[in-house]
Amino acid sequence: MKISVVSGILGDYSLDESLAYLSSLGVDEFELGVGGYPGKAHADALVLSKDKAAREKLLETFQKHNMGISALAVHGNCVHPDKKTADAFEADFEAACVLAGQIGIDRIVTFSGCPGSDKDAKAPSWITCAWPPDYPKALEWQWNEVLIPYWKKAVKFAADNGVKRIALEMHPGFCVYNPATCLRLRDAVGDLIGANIDPSHLFWQGMDILEVIRELGEKKAIYYFHAKDTQIMDSVVRKNGVLDTKSFTEAGARSWIFRTLGYGHSEGLWKQIFSLLKIMGYDDSISIEHEDGLMSPKEGLEKAIKLVKESIITESNTNMWWA
Repeated sequence: MKISVVSGILGDYSLDESLAYLSSLGVDEFELGVGGYPGKAHADALVLSKDKAAREKLLETFQKHNMGISALAVHGNCVHPDKKTADAFEADFEAACVLAGQIGIDRIVTFSGCPGSDKDAKAPSWITCAWPPDYPKALEWQWNEVLIPYWKKAVKFAADNGVKRIALEMHPGFCVYNPATCLRLRDAVGDLIGANIDPSHLFWQGMDILEVIRELGEKKAIYYFHAKDTQIMDSVVRKNGVLDTKSFTEAGARSWIFRTLGYGHSEGLWKQIFSLLKIMGYDDSISIEHEDGLMSPKEGLEKAIKLVKESIITESNTNMWWA
């Protein structure tokens, strides 16, 4: 396993500064945001895919610091009902696929996206219940008329440009938000689609992360892993449940908040998580993401790096003498 860091954490620093800092902390890789929600602070796929000299400079910067690129991140909503918005996300996604092939990166990280409730909608509609009947009807329209047709085309475009894995972050607000929805899309469009497991979005939905890893691992569908924690505010949950639209700045009033690793769930659980990933065949990048509103990015990141360093498995046992 290798330690990676999501680039958005260091958006206030240049790529050279970011890589120098991370290298000094013993980090192996950088998850490079190239468009969409992750932004373009360190790299812009639309520019780089058309500029060979800029691509060479980018790779030279990574080589200078002995750092790798774990994935190109281009999270967006390419099925957004507003065509202008969807087109902007799509342009970034396609450029990221082209760039990936040009620089030898075979993994893209993104969202599934979420359409509106019908062809005349203006905003996305994330459907979470089966009644009244309007909802399941709209849900099937989203999947059969928009999501699956889009991803059939997107998967082909990605594959034609050398992308071998599209890791969809299972994220509330989008059609793929848990293992069942991820596997549904994978079954419909092919195994170029897999999961980016980010426990922070699954904890508050009530999932057991070890069961999630086992379910997706058995299907060979784990393509990436985001290391981010969530703290459940039990007293608020008991009164109002886990669905929460309050601002993340209102930490004391929310049902849950994102935390640095170890501040939501124990180090012991994280060790079990990393061990089970290896058991299920994922011996790959662990990409740390920091969205803890209680501590600065550098403090949170450095604490997370320390926990991951102490918890991941970097050497396989080739001498099981007791077996």
